[in-house]
Formats: sequence, structure tokens, C-alpha cells
Amino acid sequence: MKKTSQFISTYYPIIFAFICMMYSIGLGLMGRLEEAQYSAHWPGTILLFAIAIRQRRNPVIK
Repeated sequence: MKKTSQFISTYYPIIFAFICMMYSIGLGLMGRLEEAQYSAHWPGTILLFAIAIRQRRNPVIK
């Protein structure tokens, strides 16, 4: 149980971005191309924000 919660707390941005990517692909396959193009930007944004948050949380000390 501890490994599972540690895995989720470490990789939650990647999991969430993957779900958003699959949502966008699903919209594209259903023929809703404008919505698919709009939601296609979500995974990249989620990952960029995750990087920024982690850099702020763990400052580099020289």
C-alpha cells in the first residue's frame, strides 16, 4: 500500500496528463476536432506546471 501511494504521489502529473491526452484523442476520433485541438494543449501545460511546482518545492542549494 505504501509503494502505491508513493508511486501516485510521485507520478500523478504524468498520470493526469495521460488521461487528458486520451480524452483529446477520444474527442478527435468522435469527430469533434475543435474540442480535440483545444484539449490537446492540456497535457503539456500540466507537465510544465508540475516541473515548475517541483522546482519551487525543492530549491537547489549550492
